[in-house]
Amino acid sequence: MINFAPSDAVIRVEEASLRTQQPQSGGDMVSLAMGEPDFDTPERIRRSAAAALEAGHTHYAAQLGDADLRAAVADQVSALAGTTFGSDQILVTHGGTGGLAAAILATVNPGDKVVIPDPTYSLYADLVHLAGGVCVPVALQDDLHWDLDSLAAALAGAKLFVFCNPSNPTGVVHRTKELEVLGEILRKSDTLVIADEAYSELVYGSEPFTSALQIPELVERTLYCQTFSKSYAMTGWRVGYLAGSSAVVAACARVHNSNNGSVNTAVQRAALTALTDCADDVAAMREAYRARRILMRDALSQVPGLEVGDPEGAFYFFPKYSADVPSVEVVRILREHGVAVRPGSEFGAHGEGHLRLSYAASSEAITEGVARLARGLASLA
Repeated sequence: MINFAPSDAVIRVEEASLRTQQPQSGGDMVSLAMGEPDFDTPERIRRSAAAALEAGHTHYAAQLGDADLRAAVADQVSALAGTTFGSDQILVTHGGTGGLAAAILATVNPGDKVVIPDPTYSLYADLVHLAGGVCVPVALQDDLHWDLDSLAAALAGAKLFVFCNPSNPTGVVHRTKELEVLGEILRKSDTLVIADEAYSELVYGSEPFTSALQIPELVERTLYCQTFSKSYAMTGWRVGYLAGSSAVVAACARVHNSNNGSVNTAVQRAALTALTDCADDVAAMREAYRARRILMRDALSQVPGLEVGDPEGAFYFFPKYSADVPSVEVVRILREHGVAVRPGSEFGAHGEGHLRLSYAASSEAITEGVARLARGLASLA
């Protein structure tokens, strides 16, 4: 029997990780925990993948990604940013997760200071710990937007700031003014920004979404992380991309190519179809989410002991509950009542006292799931 111990990197992640596994719907369990569209991938994307296989797209792709897909992404990102991005500034990645991993491992050295909002998507901290960096969480305001004064103080001397917009878990959309203030805070620094905009197509307010790439003070320091998973219901396809300066993208490519290799060739052809031909599919799913959002908001607002906001993006609610019980314990009790949600503490210390619910679920699941949640919370009184 060999004497094995995992690497220090693995131990750092295991000791600090807040990530939890929650079940999908099945049997008598209604899951409002999954950050995954319940829609099947649109038919024309599926047909494109099948056609690509029949056409012989079964060999290794270029390490940076399919040339046609990268060109299409570069055109889209250029239009978004109002400045030219070349194909050498695009890296096709194994989903948003592969992009985030490549971005953080390519930019963070042991001991580097990385600022993240609290609460936020828990993968960011895990990757920073994997790289040996030091996470500096900054508590959000009560309205779940950034506390810009606290953020400015924390960003002094930081190597990196990582955020998602729209936000997982809060559903908050950070507006133009917030991003402009962030740009001003960072104006004289060398701090990089990773803008995870996975939910940018899923915004329901009247104001148009503002990308970090549209902020002059941010565009040159931003590594833009995107995925086909959420907007196109392509979670199982595992394809995303990074866009940024040539030097930073080249460093990310070195990590991604060493760790993952190129993305499945036929999948990249399908992703090209999604990018160029499926705007109407995205719009239809967005309208379905809009209706589900209203359904969940109205149902949650009737649950005693819940403080429910009005998130404008992604497909999450992050209500605050009044019971003096840790969120992990609340989630356990709710599962006994047949509904799965995520504990707020999974997303950071300042998420404690909250629950994350997803409305990327059927209307029937939302209605029944919230009814079960209400019964579970009532048992805590």
